[in-house]
Amino acid sequence: MYDPSDSRWIKNCIQIMPVSKHVLLTFDDGPSRQLIPILNILKEKRVRAMFFWNTKLLYKERPWQRVIREGHIIATHCHSHKKLDNLTKEQQYKQIKTSITILEDITRIKVKYFRPPYGRFNEDTMVILRDLNVLPVMWDISSCDWINKEAPENIICNVISHISDGSIILLHELKQTVTILPRLIDEIRKQGFHFTLL
Repeated sequence: MYDPSDSRWIKNCIQIMPVSKHVLLTFDDGPSRQLIPILNILKEKRVRAMFFWNTKLLYKERPWQRVIREGHIIATHCHSHKKLDNLTKEQQYKQIKTSITILEDITRIKVKYFRPPYGRFNEDTMVILRDLNVLPVMWDISSCDWINKEAPENIICNVISHISDGSIILLHELKQTVTILPRLIDEIRKQGFHFTLL
């Protein structure tokens, strides 16, 4: 499991961009049906974000061109959503390498970032990422959006109550996340924060 003290992980955007009052929005588990509504909100609010995708869900007809055109980053979240620490090193490598290959073949853009499903990994994962020259990215704020389908207001509270300089915020491509996303962005800005990318 992820240890917040492990310096090998990017867990705060200040590690790469040392500017105060900046935070990063990230969306896991896409591309999904909620991608277009999310992109519409981000465009309206003038926010760029990172999308960590499972490439099992990606095909050429998905609106990946728009994601790139509007200044967002697409990163890998493995090919399918498996707990890496339950896999052999060879199985992990196949999950990560397959995902990178599919992303790069479709988008023609080099994949630079990775996030493990469920935040779970082991030392084999770190060796593979180093060999593939991909930077691992975690988060320091979990919105818990996946467990707040019936109470989306809690998503905003979860984020705002923990936000700090350089926070990387974990969201998912879910309907309830779409519902609160405009207000979440507004509330983050009310706290004096700006949005950035790695």
